[in-house]
Amino acid sequence: MIIKNYINGSFLEPTLGNYIDNYNPSIGEIYGQIPNSTQEDVAQAYQAAKATFPSWSNTTLEERSAILSKIAQLITKKLEVLAEAETKDNGKPLSLAKTIDIPRASANFQFFANAITQFSSEAHETVGVNAMNFTLRHPIGVVGCISPWNLPLYLFTWKIAPAIAAGNCVVAKPSEVTPMTAYLLGEICNEAGLPKGVLNIVHGLGNTTGQAIVEHPNIKAISFTGGTKTGAHIARTAAPMFKKLSLELGGKNPNIIFADCDYELMLETTVKSSFANQGQICLCGSRIFIEKTIYEQFKKDFIQKVSQLKVGNPFDADTNIGALVSKSHLEKVKSYIDITEEEGGTILFGGKKVTVEGSEEGYYLEPTIIEVQNNSCKLNQEEIFGPVVTIMPFETEEEAIALANDVSYGLSATLWTNNLNRTMKMTKQIHAGIIWVNTWLLRDLRTPFGGVKASGVGREGGFEALRFFTEPKNVCIKY
Repeated sequence: MIIKNYINGSFLEPTLGNYIDNYNPSIGEIYGQIPNSTQEDVAQAYQAAKATFPSWSNTTLEERSAILSKIAQLITKKLEVLAEAETKDNGKPLSLAKTIDIPRASANFQFFANAITQFSSEAHETVGVNAMNFTLRHPIGVVGCISPWNLPLYLFTWKIAPAIAAGNCVVAKPSEVTPMTAYLLGEICNEAGLPKGVLNIVHGLGNTTGQAIVEHPNIKAISFTGGTKTGAHIARTAAPMFKKLSLELGGKNPNIIFADCDYELMLETTVKSSFANQGQICLCGSRIFIEKTIYEQFKKDFIQKVSQLKVGNPFDADTNIGALVSKSHLEKVKSYIDITEEEGGTILFGGKKVTVEGSEEGYYLEPTIIEVQNNSCKLNQEEIFGPVVTIMPFETEEEAIALANDVSYGLSATLWTNNLNRTMKMTKQIHAGIIWVNTWLLRDLRTPFGGVKASGVGREGGFEALRFFTEPKNVCIKY
Protein backbone atom coordinates (compact mmCIF):
# COMPACT_ATOMS: atom_id res chain seq x y z
CA MET A 1 0.00 0.00 0.00
CA ILE A 2 1.44 3.36 -1.01
CA ILE A 3 0.14 6.27 1.05
CA LYS A 4 -0.03 9.77 -0.45
CA ASN A 5 -0.15 13.26 1.00
CA TYR A 6 -3.56 14.87 1.40
CA ILE A 7 -3.30 18.44 0.10
CA ASN A 8 -6.16 20.70 -0.97
CA GLY A 9 -8.57 17.79 -0.87
CA SER A 10 -6.49 15.62 -3.24
CA PHE A 11 -4.07 12.74 -2.68
CA LEU A 12 -0.67 13.67 -4.08
CA GLU A 13 2.71 12.00 -4.41
CA PRO A 14 5.65 13.75 -2.70
CA THR A 15 7.26 16.38 -4.89
CA LEU A 16 10.69 14.73 -4.92
CA GLY A 17 9.33 11.17 -5.04
CA ASN A 18 10.97 10.06 -1.78
CA TYR A 19 9.30 7.30 0.24
CA ILE A 20 9.79 5.55 3.60
CA ASP A 21 8.97 1.91 4.36
CA ASN A 22 6.02 1.31 6.65
CA TYR A 23 6.20 -1.74 8.95
CA ASN A 24 3.60 -3.99 10.52
CA PRO A 25 5.11 -4.43 14.02
CA SER A 26 3.13 -7.56 14.84
CA ILE A 27 4.97 -9.53 12.14
CA GLY A 28 8.03 -7.31 11.63
CA GLU A 29 7.46 -6.89 7.90
CA ILE A 30 7.13 -3.97 5.48
CA TYR A 31 3.58 -3.62 4.23
CA GLY A 32 3.60 -0.23 2.55
CA GLN A 33 5.36 3.05 1.86
CA ILE A 34 4.70 6.64 2.87
CA PRO A 35 6.00 9.93 1.48
CA ASN A 36 9.04 11.54 3.05
CA SER A 37 7.79 15.02 2.34
CA THR A 38 10.09 18.01 2.01
CA GLN A 39 9.82 21.78 2.31
CA GLU A 40 8.24 21.83 -1.15
CA ASP A 41 5.37 19.61 -0.02
CA VAL A 42 4.85 21.60 3.16
CA ALA A 43 4.89 24.83 1.14
CA GLN A 44 2.25 23.36 -1.18
CA ALA A 45 0.11 22.38 1.81
CA TYR A 46 0.55 25.84 3.32
CA GLN A 47 -0.54 27.56 0.12
CA ALA A 48 -3.69 25.42 0.02
CA ALA A 49 -4.44 26.27 3.64
CA LYS A 50 -3.71 29.96 3.14
CA ALA A 51 -6.02 30.18 0.14
CA THR A 52 -8.89 28.53 2.03
CA PHE A 53 -8.49 30.39 5.32
CA PRO A 54 -10.46 33.57 4.44
CA SER A 55 -13.56 31.59 3.50
CA TRP A 56 -13.29 28.92 6.20
CA SER A 57 -12.70 31.44 9.00
CA ASN A 58 -15.88 33.26 7.95
CA THR A 59 -18.16 30.23 7.91
CA THR A 60 -20.82 30.23 10.59
CA LEU A 61 -20.33 28.21 13.75
CA GLU A 62 -23.30 26.09 12.71
CA GLU A 63 -21.63 25.20 9.40
CA ARG A 64 -18.37 24.21 11.05
CA SER A 65 -20.18 22.29 13.76
CA ALA A 66 -22.21 20.32 11.21
CA ILE A 67 -19.12 19.30 9.23
CA LEU A 68 -17.21 18.23 12.36
CA SER A 69 -20.24 16.21 13.47
CA LYS A 70 -20.36 14.52 10.08
CA ILE A 71 -16.67 13.58 10.37
CA ALA A 72 -17.37 12.13 13.84
CA GLN A 73 -20.26 10.07 12.46
CA LEU A 74 -18.18 8.71 9.59
CA ILE A 75 -15.35 7.69 11.95
CA THR A 76 -17.89 5.73 13.99
CA LYS A 77 -19.36 4.22 10.82
CA LYS A 78 -15.90 3.08 9.71
CA LEU A 79 -14.88 1.79 13.14
CA GLU A 80 -13.90 -1.70 11.96
CA VAL A 81 -11.73 -0.50 9.06
CA LEU A 82 -10.01 2.19 11.13
CA ALA A 83 -9.41 -0.12 14.10
CA GLU A 84 -7.85 -2.80 11.91
CA ALA A 85 -5.64 -0.19 10.23
CA GLU A 86 -4.56 1.14 13.64
CA THR A 87 -3.68 -2.31 14.93
CA LYS A 88 -1.77 -3.23 11.78
CA ASP A 89 0.19 0.03 11.94
CA ASN A 90 0.80 0.25 15.68
CA GLY A 91 0.75 -3.30 17.07
CA LYS A 92 -1.84 -2.54 19.76
CA PRO A 93 -4.57 -5.10 20.51
CA LEU A 94 -7.49 -4.81 18.11
CA SER A 95 -9.84 -4.82 21.10
CA LEU A 96 -8.13 -1.67 22.39
CA ALA A 97 -8.33 0.10 19.03
CA LYS A 98 -12.04 -0.76 18.76
CA THR A 99 -13.01 0.31 22.27
CA ILE A 100 -10.65 3.22 22.95
CA ASP A 101 -8.69 4.69 20.03
CA ILE A 102 -11.26 4.99 17.27
CA PRO A 103 -14.26 5.88 19.50
CA ARG A 104 -12.15 8.60 21.11
CA ALA A 105 -11.19 9.99 17.68
CA SER A 106 -14.89 10.29 16.85
CA ALA A 107 -15.57 11.82 20.26
CA ASN A 108 -12.87 14.44 19.68
CA PHE A 109 -14.61 15.74 16.57
CA GLN A 110 -18.06 15.57 18.15
CA PHE A 111 -16.90 17.32 21.31
CA PHE A 112 -15.39 20.27 19.46
CA ALA A 113 -18.36 20.39 17.08
CA ASN A 114 -20.41 21.14 20.19
CA ALA A 115 -17.81 23.18 22.09
CA ILE A 116 -17.30 25.76 19.35
CA THR A 117 -20.99 26.70 19.53
CA GLN A 118 -20.58 27.43 23.26
CA PHE A 119 -17.21 29.23 23.08
CA SER A 120 -18.03 32.81 24.02
CA SER A 121 -16.33 36.18 24.21
CA GLU A 122 -16.04 38.29 27.35
CA ALA A 123 -17.36 41.81 27.96
CA HIS A 124 -16.51 44.20 30.78
CA GLU A 125 -18.31 47.41 31.55
CA THR A 126 -16.02 50.03 33.09
CA VAL A 127 -18.35 51.86 35.45
CA GLY A 128 -17.78 55.56 36.04
CA VAL A 129 -16.04 56.39 32.77
CA ASN A 130 -18.74 55.12 30.40
CA ALA A 131 -16.63 52.51 28.63
CA MET A 132 -17.27 49.01 27.41
CA ASN A 133 -14.57 46.44 26.74
CA PHE A 134 -15.24 43.29 24.76
CA THR A 135 -12.81 40.59 23.67
CA LEU A 136 -12.93 39.02 20.24
CA ARG A 137 -11.33 35.66 19.57
CA HIS A 138 -10.21 35.25 15.99
CA PRO A 139 -8.66 32.14 14.41
CA ILE A 140 -4.89 32.38 14.05
CA GLY A 141 -4.62 31.44 10.38
CA VAL A 142 -2.60 28.42 9.25
CA VAL A 143 -1.45 26.23 12.14
CA GLY A 144 0.74 23.12 12.41
CA CYS A 145 -0.28 19.93 14.21
CA ILE A 146 2.25 17.14 14.79
CA SER A 147 1.13 13.95 16.54
CA PRO A 148 2.84 10.80 17.90
CA TRP A 149 2.65 7.07 17.16
CA ASN A 150 1.27 5.67 20.41
CA LEU A 151 -2.37 6.76 19.97
CA PRO A 152 -2.29 7.67 16.27
CA LEU A 153 -5.80 8.75 15.26
CA TYR A 154 -6.83 9.50 18.85
CA LEU A 155 -4.16 12.22 19.29
CA PHE A 156 -4.14 13.37 15.65
CA THR A 157 -7.83 14.31 15.90
CA TRP A 158 -7.33 15.76 19.41
CA LYS A 159 -5.31 18.54 17.74
CA ILE A 160 -7.03 18.90 14.38
CA ALA A 161 -10.63 19.08 15.63
CA PRO A 162 -10.24 22.20 17.84
CA ALA A 163 -7.99 23.88 15.28
CA ILE A 164 -10.51 23.68 12.45
CA ALA A 165 -13.48 24.21 14.78
CA ALA A 166 -11.95 27.56 15.74
CA GLY A 167 -11.73 28.55 12.06
CA ASN A 168 -8.09 27.79 11.32
CA CYS A 169 -6.68 25.83 8.42
CA VAL A 170 -4.19 23.08 9.25
CA VAL A 171 -0.97 21.56 7.98
CA ALA A 172 -0.67 18.31 9.93
CA LYS A 173 1.92 15.54 10.20
CA PRO A 174 1.14 12.18 11.77
CA SER A 175 3.98 9.99 13.00
CA GLU A 176 5.83 8.34 10.15
CA VAL A 177 5.65 5.11 12.17
CA THR A 178 1.82 5.00 12.18
CA PRO A 179 0.47 6.95 9.17
CA MET A 180 -2.42 4.81 7.98
CA THR A 181 -5.41 6.16 9.92
CA ALA A 182 -4.36 9.74 9.19
CA TYR A 183 -4.39 8.83 5.50
CA LEU A 184 -7.88 7.35 5.88
CA LEU A 185 -9.00 10.50 7.70
CA GLY A 186 -8.36 12.46 4.50
CA GLU A 187 -10.89 10.27 2.70
CA ILE A 188 -13.38 10.78 5.53
CA CYS A 189 -12.96 14.57 5.39
CA ASN A 190 -13.74 14.58 1.69
CA GLU A 191 -16.82 12.43 2.27
CA ALA A 192 -17.96 14.75 5.06
CA GLY A 193 -17.72 17.79 2.80
CA LEU A 194 -14.84 19.54 4.55
CA PRO A 195 -13.77 22.30 2.13
CA LYS A 196 -10.53 21.73 0.24
CA GLY A 197 -7.49 23.15 2.00
CA VAL A 198 -8.94 23.27 5.52
CA LEU A 199 -6.97 20.16 6.49
CA ASN A 200 -3.76 19.16 4.74
CA ILE A 201 -1.82 16.06 5.80
CA VAL A 202 1.84 15.69 4.89
CA HIS A 203 3.69 12.51 5.76
CA GLY A 204 7.36 12.08 6.52
CA LEU A 205 10.17 12.10 9.05
CA GLY A 206 10.35 14.52 11.92
CA ASN A 207 13.71 15.99 10.90
CA THR A 208 12.50 16.70 7.36
CA THR A 209 8.72 17.09 7.18
CA GLY A 210 8.20 18.03 10.82
CA GLN A 211 11.06 20.49 10.73
CA ALA A 212 9.66 22.10 7.57
CA ILE A 213 6.32 22.69 9.33
CA VAL A 214 7.92 24.10 12.48
CA GLU A 215 10.26 26.49 10.67
CA HIS A 216 7.75 27.68 8.05
CA PRO A 217 7.61 31.45 8.57
CA ASN A 218 3.85 31.75 8.09
CA ILE A 219 2.59 28.77 10.08
CA LYS A 220 1.66 30.75 13.18
CA ALA A 221 1.20 28.06 15.84
CA ILE A 222 2.53 24.57 16.55
CA SER A 223 0.72 21.91 18.56
CA PHE A 224 3.05 18.96 19.20
CA THR A 225 2.80 15.75 21.20
CA GLY A 226 5.90 13.59 21.51
CA GLY A 227 9.25 13.25 23.22
CA THR A 228 10.75 15.91 25.48
CA LYS A 229 13.97 16.21 23.45
CA THR A 230 12.00 16.83 20.27
CA GLY A 231 9.80 19.32 22.10
CA ALA A 232 12.88 21.23 23.24
CA HIS A 233 14.16 21.34 19.65
CA ILE A 234 10.80 22.63 18.43
CA ALA A 235 10.82 25.33 21.10
CA ARG A 236 14.33 26.45 20.10
CA THR A 237 13.18 26.75 16.49
CA ALA A 238 9.73 28.25 17.00
CA ALA A 239 10.18 30.57 19.96
CA PRO A 240 12.46 33.10 18.16
CA MET A 241 9.82 33.18 15.40
CA PHE A 242 7.19 34.12 18.03
CA LYS A 243 4.93 31.19 17.21
CA LYS A 244 2.34 30.00 19.70
CA LEU A 245 3.40 26.65 21.16
CA SER A 246 1.54 23.80 22.80
CA LEU A 247 3.92 21.01 23.75
CA GLU A 248 2.63 17.81 25.35
CA LEU A 249 5.78 15.86 26.14
CA GLY A 250 7.05 12.97 28.23
CA GLY A 251 6.06 11.58 31.59
CA LYS A 252 7.47 9.48 34.41
CA ASN A 253 4.30 9.26 36.39
CA PRO A 254 4.05 8.17 40.03
CA ASN A 255 1.38 5.75 41.20
CA ILE A 256 1.12 6.18 44.98
CA ILE A 257 -0.70 3.46 46.90
CA PHE A 258 -1.74 3.73 50.55
CA ALA A 259 -2.91 0.86 52.75
CA ASP A 260 -6.37 2.39 53.21
CA CYS A 261 -7.25 2.15 49.50
CA ASP A 262 -9.86 -0.09 47.91
CA TYR A 263 -7.26 -2.82 47.41
CA GLU A 264 -8.89 -4.97 44.71
CA LEU A 265 -9.92 -1.98 42.59
CA MET A 266 -6.43 -0.54 42.98
CA LEU A 267 -4.78 -3.80 41.95
CA GLU A 268 -6.94 -4.26 38.85
CA THR A 269 -6.48 -0.63 37.79
CA THR A 270 -2.72 -0.63 38.45
CA VAL A 271 -2.26 -3.53 36.02
CA LYS A 272 -4.01 -1.40 33.38
CA SER A 273 -2.15 1.80 34.24
CA SER A 274 1.14 -0.07 33.99
CA PHE A 275 0.70 -2.08 30.78
CA ALA A 276 -2.19 -0.70 28.70
CA ASN A 277 -1.12 -0.17 25.09
CA GLN A 278 2.14 -2.00 25.90
CA GLY A 279 2.94 0.78 28.40
CA GLN A 280 3.17 3.16 25.44
CA ILE A 281 0.93 5.86 26.93
CA CYS A 282 2.43 9.06 28.30
CA LEU A 283 0.02 8.75 31.26
CA CYS A 284 1.04 5.24 32.37
CA GLY A 285 2.03 4.99 36.03
CA SER A 286 5.56 3.73 35.53
CA ARG A 287 6.85 4.41 39.08
CA ILE A 288 4.77 2.55 41.64
CA PHE A 289 5.23 3.56 45.29
CA ILE A 290 3.50 1.38 47.88
CA GLU A 291 3.00 2.02 51.60
CA LYS A 292 5.37 -0.28 53.45
CA THR A 293 2.69 -2.05 55.50
CA ILE A 294 1.17 -3.59 52.33
CA TYR A 295 4.28 -3.69 50.17
CA GLU A 296 4.98 -7.45 50.34
CA GLN A 297 1.32 -8.33 49.80
CA PHE A 298 1.09 -5.95 46.83
CA LYS A 299 4.27 -7.35 45.31
CA LYS A 300 2.94 -10.90 45.49
CA ASP A 301 -0.53 -10.01 44.14
CA PHE A 302 0.74 -7.69 41.42
CA ILE A 303 3.14 -10.30 40.03
CA GLN A 304 0.36 -12.87 40.08
CA LYS A 305 -2.03 -10.58 38.15
CA VAL A 306 0.60 -9.52 35.59
CA SER A 307 1.59 -13.16 35.00
CA GLN A 308 -1.93 -13.76 33.66
CA LEU A 309 -1.58 -11.18 30.87
CA LYS A 310 -1.25 -12.71 27.44
CA VAL A 311 1.36 -11.34 25.06
CA GLY A 312 0.29 -12.19 21.55
CA ASN A 313 -0.78 -11.26 18.06
CA PRO A 314 -2.81 -8.04 18.44
CA PHE A 315 -5.54 -9.39 16.16
CA ASP A 316 -6.27 -12.27 18.58
CA ALA A 317 -9.30 -11.54 20.76
CA ASP A 318 -7.64 -12.77 23.98
CA THR A 319 -4.43 -10.76 23.58
CA ASN A 320 -3.75 -8.29 26.41
CA ILE A 321 -0.36 -7.01 25.25
CA GLY A 322 0.43 -6.66 21.57
CA ALA A 323 3.61 -5.72 19.75
CA LEU A 324 5.73 -2.68 20.50
CA VAL A 325 5.56 -0.12 17.74
CA SER A 326 8.95 -0.73 16.08
CA LYS A 327 12.10 -2.79 16.28
CA SER A 328 14.17 0.21 17.34
CA HIS A 329 11.72 1.03 20.12
CA LEU A 330 11.76 -2.58 21.32
CA GLU A 331 15.55 -2.43 21.52
CA LYS A 332 15.41 0.87 23.41
CA VAL A 333 12.98 -0.51 26.00
CA LYS A 334 15.01 -3.72 26.35
CA SER A 335 18.20 -1.68 26.92
CA TYR A 336 16.67 -0.27 30.12
CA ILE A 337 15.75 -3.74 31.36
CA ASP A 338 19.32 -4.87 30.66
CA ILE A 339 20.82 -2.29 33.06
CA THR A 340 18.59 -3.35 35.97
CA GLU A 341 21.37 -5.07 37.92
CA GLU A 342 23.90 -2.25 37.56
CA GLU A 343 21.17 0.20 38.62
CA GLY A 344 20.66 -1.77 41.82
CA GLY A 345 17.33 -3.24 40.79
CA THR A 346 15.84 -6.72 40.67
CA ILE A 347 13.63 -8.09 37.90
CA LEU A 348 10.64 -9.63 39.68
CA PHE A 349 8.79 -10.63 36.53
CA GLY A 350 9.26 -10.54 32.75
CA GLY A 351 12.11 -8.74 31.06
CA LYS A 352 12.45 -11.01 28.03
CA LYS A 353 11.50 -10.75 24.38
CA VAL A 354 8.60 -12.97 23.35
CA THR A 355 8.30 -15.12 20.24
CA VAL A 356 4.67 -15.37 19.14
CA GLU A 357 3.73 -18.38 17.06
CA GLY A 358 2.97 -17.32 13.51
CA SER A 359 4.45 -13.87 14.17
CA GLU A 360 8.02 -14.84 15.00
CA GLU A 361 9.53 -11.61 13.63
CA GLY A 362 7.16 -9.34 15.58
CA TYR A 363 8.28 -6.90 18.25
CA TYR A 364 7.01 -8.50 21.46
CA LEU A 365 8.18 -8.08 25.05
CA GLU A 366 7.02 -9.50 28.37
CA PRO A 367 5.39 -7.10 30.84
CA THR A 368 8.20 -6.34 33.27
CA ILE A 369 8.21 -5.52 36.99
CA ILE A 370 11.45 -4.25 38.52
CA GLU A 371 12.07 -3.67 42.23
CA VAL A 372 14.35 -0.67 42.79
CA GLN A 373 16.18 0.56 45.88
CA ASN A 374 16.01 4.30 45.28
CA ASN A 375 14.38 6.89 43.06
CA SER A 376 17.61 8.24 41.58
CA CYS A 377 18.29 5.30 39.25
CA LYS A 378 17.81 5.69 35.49
CA LEU A 379 14.90 3.26 35.63
CA ASN A 380 13.02 5.80 37.76
CA GLN A 381 14.30 9.01 36.19
CA GLU A 382 14.12 8.38 32.43
CA GLU A 383 11.03 7.73 30.33
CA ILE A 384 11.15 4.13 29.11
CA PHE A 385 7.74 4.20 27.38
CA GLY A 386 7.19 0.47 27.29
CA PRO A 387 5.73 -2.38 29.37
CA VAL A 388 8.13 -1.75 32.25
CA VAL A 389 7.31 -0.52 35.76
CA THR A 390 9.33 -0.14 38.92
CA ILE A 391 8.12 -0.67 42.48
CA MET A 392 9.47 0.48 45.84
CA PRO A 393 8.03 1.05 49.34
CA PHE A 394 7.52 4.27 51.30
CA GLU A 395 6.57 4.96 54.93
CA THR A 396 5.08 8.47 55.22
CA GLU A 397 3.03 10.93 53.18
CA GLU A 398 5.98 13.30 53.12
CA GLU A 399 8.25 10.62 51.70
CA ALA A 400 5.68 9.72 49.05
CA ILE A 401 5.34 13.37 47.97
CA ALA A 402 9.13 13.75 47.81
CA LEU A 403 9.48 10.61 45.69
CA ALA A 404 6.68 11.67 43.36
CA ASN A 405 8.23 15.10 42.76
CA ASP A 406 11.85 13.95 42.51
CA VAL A 407 11.88 13.67 38.72
CA SER A 408 12.19 16.10 35.83
CA TYR A 409 8.70 15.30 34.51
CA GLY A 410 5.29 16.38 35.78
CA LEU A 411 2.54 15.07 33.53
CA SER A 412 0.23 12.95 35.69
CA ALA A 413 0.02 11.12 39.00
CA THR A 414 -2.31 8.54 40.52
CA LEU A 415 -3.16 8.46 44.21
CA TRP A 416 -4.87 5.55 45.95
CA THR A 417 -6.35 6.43 49.36
CA ASN A 418 -9.71 6.86 51.07
CA ASN A 419 -8.38 9.54 53.44
CA LEU A 420 -9.90 12.86 52.36
CA ASN A 421 -7.43 15.03 54.27
CA ARG A 422 -4.52 13.16 52.70
CA THR A 423 -6.10 13.49 49.26
CA MET A 424 -6.50 17.27 49.55
CA LYS A 425 -2.99 17.74 50.94
CA MET A 426 -1.19 15.53 48.43
CA THR A 427 -3.04 16.62 45.29
CA LYS A 428 -2.02 20.17 46.15
CA GLN A 429 1.65 19.30 46.68
CA ILE A 430 2.32 16.82 43.86
CA HIS A 431 3.86 18.51 40.81
CA ALA A 432 1.70 17.28 37.93
CA GLY A 433 -0.80 18.66 35.46
CA ILE A 434 -3.27 15.81 36.01
CA ILE A 435 -3.90 13.82 39.18
CA TRP A 436 -6.28 10.87 39.41
CA VAL A 437 -7.53 9.74 42.82
CA ASN A 438 -8.78 6.15 43.09
CA THR A 439 -8.97 5.83 39.29
CA TRP A 440 -6.81 6.16 36.19
CA LEU A 441 -7.29 7.63 32.71
CA LEU A 442 -10.82 8.74 33.49
CA ARG A 443 -11.09 11.70 31.09
CA ASP A 444 -13.64 14.47 30.78
CA LEU A 445 -12.92 16.24 27.49
CA ARG A 446 -13.90 19.59 29.01
CA THR A 447 -10.92 19.57 31.36
CA PRO A 448 -7.41 20.98 30.69
CA PHE A 449 -4.80 18.41 29.70
CA GLY A 450 -1.03 18.87 29.95
CA GLY A 451 1.95 18.81 32.25
CA VAL A 452 4.56 20.85 34.08
CA LYS A 453 8.36 20.85 34.09
CA ALA A 454 9.79 18.70 31.27
CA SER A 455 6.32 17.35 30.49
CA GLY A 456 5.41 20.34 28.43
CA VAL A 457 4.04 23.81 27.92
CA GLY A 458 0.38 24.82 27.62
CA ARG A 459 -2.85 22.88 27.93
CA GLU A 460 -5.11 21.04 25.50
CA GLY A 461 -8.73 20.01 25.86
CA GLY A 462 -12.02 21.87 26.26
CA PHE A 463 -11.96 25.63 25.92
CA GLU A 464 -8.20 25.58 26.63
CA ALA A 465 -7.65 24.17 23.13
CA LEU A 466 -9.99 26.71 21.55
CA ARG A 467 -8.15 29.49 23.38
CA PHE A 468 -4.84 28.19 22.07
CA PHE A 469 -6.06 28.12 18.48
CA THR A 470 -7.45 31.68 18.63
CA GLU A 471 -5.96 35.13 19.20
CA PRO A 472 -7.74 37.44 21.68
CA LYS A 473 -8.33 41.04 20.59
CA ASN A 474 -9.71 43.53 23.09
CA VAL A 475 -11.91 46.38 21.88
CA CYS A 476 -12.59 49.35 24.17
CA ILE A 477 -15.42 51.77 23.33
CA LYS A 478 -15.97 54.97 25.31
CA TYR A 479 -19.45 56.37 25.04
